[in-house]
Amino acid sequence: MRNLKLFQTLEIRDIQGPGKPQCFSLRTEQETVLIGSEHGLIEVDPVSREVKNEVSLVAEGFLPEDGSGRIVGIQDLLDQESVCVATASGDVILCSLSTQQLECVGSVSSGISVMSWSPDQELVLLATGQQTLIMMTKDFEPIMEQQIHQDDFGESKFITIGWGRKETQFHGSEGRQAAFQMETLESALPWDDHRPRVTWRGDGQFFAVSVVCPETGARKVRVWNREFALQSTSEPVAGLGPALAWKPSGSLIASTQDKPNQQDIVFFEKNGLLHGHFTLPFLKDEVKVNDLLWNADSTVLAVWLEDLQQEEGSIPKTYVQLWTVGNYHWYLKQSLSFSTCGKSKIVSLIWDPVTPYRLHVLCQGWHYFCYDWHWTTDRSLGDNSSDLSSVAVIDGNRVLVTVFRQTVVPPPMCSYQLLFPHPVNQVTFSAHPQKSNDLAVLDASNQISVYKRGDCPRADPTVKLGAVGGSGFKVSLITPHLEKRYKIQFENNEEQDVNPLKLGLLTWIEENIFLAVSHSESSPQSIIHHLTVAPSEMDEEQGQLNVSSSATVDGVIISLCCNSKTKSVALQLTDGQIFKYLWESPSLAVKPWKNSGGFPVRFPYTCTQIELAMIGEEECVLGLTDRCRFFINDIEVASNATSFAVYDEFLLLTTHSHPCQCFCLRDASFKTLQASLSSSHVSNGEVLRKVERGSRIVTVVPQDTKLILQMPRGNLEVVHHRALVLAQIRKWLDRLMYKEAFECMRKLRINLNLIYDHNPKVFLENVETFIKQIDSVNHINLFFTELKEEDVTKTMYPPPVSSSVHLSKDDGKKLDLVCDAMRAAMENINPQKYCLSILTSHVKKATPELEIVLQKVHELQGNTSPDPDAVSAEEALKYLLLLVDVNELYDHSLGTYDFDLVLMVAEKSQKDPKEYLPFLNTLKKMETNYQRFTIDKYLKRYEKAIGHLSKCGPEYFPECLNLIKDKNLYKEALKLYSPSSQQYQDISIAYGEHLMQEHMYEPAGLMFARCGAHEKALSAFLTCGNWKQALCVAAQLNFTEDQLAGLGRTLAGKLVEQRKHIDAAMVLEQYAQDYEEAVLLLLEGAAWEEALRLVYKYNRLDIIETNIKPSILEAQKNYMAFLDSQTATFSRHKKRFLVVRELKEQAQQAGLDDEVPHGQESDLFSETSSVVSGSEMSGKYSHSNSRISARSSKNRRKAERKKHSLKEGSPLEDLALLEALSEVVENTENRKDEVYHILKVLFLFEFDEQGRELQKAFEDTLQLIERSIPEIWTLTCQQNSATPVLGPNSTANSIMASYQQQKTSVPVLDAELFIPPKINKRIQWKLSLLD
Repeated sequence: MRNLKLFQTLEIRDIQGPGKPQCFSLRTEQETVLIGSEHGLIEVDPVSREVKNEVSLVAEGFLPEDGSGRIVGIQDLLDQESVCVATASGDVILCSLSTQQLECVGSVSSGISVMSWSPDQELVLLATGQQTLIMMTKDFEPIMEQQIHQDDFGESKFITIGWGRKETQFHGSEGRQAAFQMETLESALPWDDHRPRVTWRGDGQFFAVSVVCPETGARKVRVWNREFALQSTSEPVAGLGPALAWKPSGSLIASTQDKPNQQDIVFFEKNGLLHGHFTLPFLKDEVKVNDLLWNADSTVLAVWLEDLQQEEGSIPKTYVQLWTVGNYHWYLKQSLSFSTCGKSKIVSLIWDPVTPYRLHVLCQGWHYFCYDWHWTTDRSLGDNSSDLSSVAVIDGNRVLVTVFRQTVVPPPMCSYQLLFPHPVNQVTFSAHPQKSNDLAVLDASNQISVYKRGDCPRADPTVKLGAVGGSGFKVSLITPHLEKRYKIQFENNEEQDVNPLKLGLLTWIEENIFLAVSHSESSPQSIIHHLTVAPSEMDEEQGQLNVSSSATVDGVIISLCCNSKTKSVALQLTDGQIFKYLWESPSLAVKPWKNSGGFPVRFPYTCTQIELAMIGEEECVLGLTDRCRFFINDIEVASNATSFAVYDEFLLLTTHSHPCQCFCLRDASFKTLQASLSSSHVSNGEVLRKVERGSRIVTVVPQDTKLILQMPRGNLEVVHHRALVLAQIRKWLDRLMYKEAFECMRKLRINLNLIYDHNPKVFLENVETFIKQIDSVNHINLFFTELKEEDVTKTMYPPPVSSSVHLSKDDGKKLDLVCDAMRAAMENINPQKYCLSILTSHVKKATPELEIVLQKVHELQGNTSPDPDAVSAEEALKYLLLLVDVNELYDHSLGTYDFDLVLMVAEKSQKDPKEYLPFLNTLKKMETNYQRFTIDKYLKRYEKAIGHLSKCGPEYFPECLNLIKDKNLYKEALKLYSPSSQQYQDISIAYGEHLMQEHMYEPAGLMFARCGAHEKALSAFLTCGNWKQALCVAAQLNFTEDQLAGLGRTLAGKLVEQRKHIDAAMVLEQYAQDYEEAVLLLLEGAAWEEALRLVYKYNRLDIIETNIKPSILEAQKNYMAFLDSQTATFSRHKKRFLVVRELKEQAQQAGLDDEVPHGQESDLFSETSSVVSGSEMSGKYSHSNSRISARSSKNRRKAERKKHSLKEGSPLEDLALLEALSEVVENTENRKDEVYHILKVLFLFEFDEQGRELQKAFEDTLQLIERSIPEIWTLTCQQNSATPVLGPNSTANSIMASYQQQKTSVPVLDAELFIPPKINKRIQWKLSLLD
């Protein structure tokens, strides 16, 4: 749905050349034009408008002096740096323009009618006057000469096997005799010049020749290959014209055909068969086709026509039409009308071989035109809901308009079409925000037709409905009507007659003001014209546009765009400079467009599409080149963009990687856009959407979610880009337009939680508005069913960074808040109508209120409301069964103890009456409390069950106690009885026994002691070792002294087992009166000072010599042996660890870190993962226990033992050494307090030498550890262990990348080993008296 828009026009008038021009060619490298006349060649530079070279062919005798000579072909030869010229007299001349030297490289006595070079300039083909074809090399060495007329069909002759013959085919209404009729071919067209035409395929492998057959007098097309072998001959075509053009892409050969009532452009395949056609918009014998030309990329077909009929007083014209195809329909995009008399008659035209959409035209009066077009989409520019999002497509004298807001019609169909008396060249929509649906059309006669939307008193004959009307359907589309046609009044009308496309870049800037651009024919300047509507009567059919003012710009303007919001107008020149046109100022000033830094903006490359947009607070110019480079101001942000569109605050962009990306421009910057569009950037789901390959943006429907894309083959696709959808939904929610937001979210599958989560406070304040707008029970129920506690604005649909922060959300639960608020609003509005929704609000709460729901349904059973919206109990229950499982609902109804409600639910379920009726009848016969107990027990509500059973009397207590024991309901049961009751006593004893079975001895003892079961309490306290409570209970049991002594010894034995020697000694001393055994226990527990206290208390100083001193000396020896062992172990492990670490570093440098991981976490990664565990680098074989399945505790313990092996060369030896070193440090650190106490008693008993020896050994050990910790636990190890690679927010890719970045990574579970153990220097252990 694109049109060809005139990019620029280059015009040269009155070239100083001899004679009359006959043909011309291009020199692409020099960017000059070669023009041939009956006198010779001239080379013209279009930019400087000067004649660079002039070569006379008359002086050398190649052309006659009388002016009767004719040049039939000119070709610039790049390799030979010369120009090849062929004359009709038969000479082939090489001309060097730099040296002015001429060389005749060949001559044909019969003359030359055509010279055609292959596209690669390796071969040249000459058509002679003797009806022969001569093929030569680029060095003009003849290859072969053949007759131009051949009797044979060619090498690709069709093979028939009989059944495909014409006699066997069905001939319709013509009857069987049509099979035997002889074909009669018409002779060549009357205006045919009978000259051969030659055209090459784009790759130079084939060429086609159109000649008039001497036998039949009709034209035929023959296809030859590069080896000059005939391939095929076209099927007989009546009225075949001389024009011939092979599509460069190689698929079709274009020609013309005169039919009885029309003239067609027809297409041949390489095998000579017809393949499609389209009709020219002229009557029979009205025009003749002089030539057909394909542009370089095969997208545009230029048709050169000339009037045949010449009425008296009429001026015959020549036309150049540009046709394109889309969705198998041919569109006439541009029509240029030239006069056939005087200086305006076209001599020749040619497409530029380098720039695809550049057409060169040469006129008889030495006038040269160069037209540049580019593709553009003409769409309405409004951004409010009144804009219909119209797109206009030019098709000859019709403009096809599609209104995308109301309907999506694939081309070539449309919503409606506008009819014009002349072909259309330009379409523009009004830039006024409130009148964006109005459009103006500039046709080939330079008339502007203005169409405005609104009520028209009569039907407009120029507006015809397309695919949206007819066949009895009511048309809801409001079509525009023709307000008036305006003739443009120039100061000098003669100037306009020469150039048919004098005005370009038509822009409707204001209600009665148009801007148009023309280019100076004498200098590289452009003129911006202000076209204003001249005052006229309303009933006049034609108005007039006057050029009220003009502004001259130095340079050629190639683009003009207007921002409908800011009214800014930007101009682009051919060199990429951007100017701002102050069209509203009286001086009509033009000044450079500057960026935020104050520097002029200039595109590095010429952009074919430019638009204005606000990025942040700055108005920027956006440009896209024909090479897919996208610029914002002068910064390139993408190099693979295929199309873009600016809508409101969004920039939408399609790229070669086939996504459509949408960016919010409100707070965007160039760097963020550049990073987002880079190939390595991974966009989130809201910004990026995959689209079909080759899709281009057509338009965006304002205040809607539709994005229209066109595929390469021409069909349309409507997508709802997630960014546009969410932005529009947020706007609707901010405006409290809940109905529009809900319908959009329901249709596009957006989670309905967004309605609340977008702004909870506003939603809760406008719940009634929401319900009244939705006004549908089904839709409200749908909203309820999608509710969940998740905040979708933090998970699924995070708001843009620029969005305002809403107020903090309520502390309560979301489900309960919304359900309660909406239920209250519905009950206030119409409880009968919204009955089902009210029930849903109860069910959807965090804890479903099914009992309340069932009660409300039960209440409906007895109410008969006259309200037509009221819901019956049966309908409500049937709906409820859709939300809740019937068995669950049956159980809840049973839990209400209302048998009528139970029967009502059971009848709607699939339960067999034989299944539930006997059960209900049995329940009805029971006493009320026991009945409810039975129901609660059936529903497994045991806490409620024992509550009802406790009210049934003491005779039911055994059953109650059994249930309490069975279901572990001791705490709940104790609340039901008074502490003084026997039932409380029995439950407490049962609870204590239960705790004993659970090995919770101390709580069991407390429970027994509380209820007075002292013997059981004593047993429990003895088991758990609580000697103080045990002795208290013994006192309550009135134990004798002997019993207390025996109990004390028993307790002391248990305390010794628990290494509580001081407590055991206290029990023996105080309750068993055995202070000697107590002293021995204190010495065993290294409680030296406490042992001395007892010795002096009982005045047994002999024990000091017999027991205490020997024990102290023995302990000193043990400590010395311990320190020697720890020091030796630490030094050995340290030395080995440093060696292992060095080996590991060497292995990494050697590139051995590419091995597959086999550590303990290796099964967290896929089998193809390349993650390497650094802890494995010290070993050359994989860990045998890396995939141990811990099926039992035995296996787990075994795995723990074998996990870190100190065996040299084991995979995890470094971790095992670290673990062993940490253990040595920890054991030494824990001995500080013990060493301090033994040092004191050593000094006390004058064992100074042993004390100093121990103190010195312990100090050396601590110093060795402190010195070694920085060497073992280096900073690199700590950093590696501190980097988390796993976690709830990690993905497989992030885990792999994190591991690959760590060259010395370790299993996560062993990371704490890399943290150095802490040495507490504040602990006082050293005795200064021994220094």
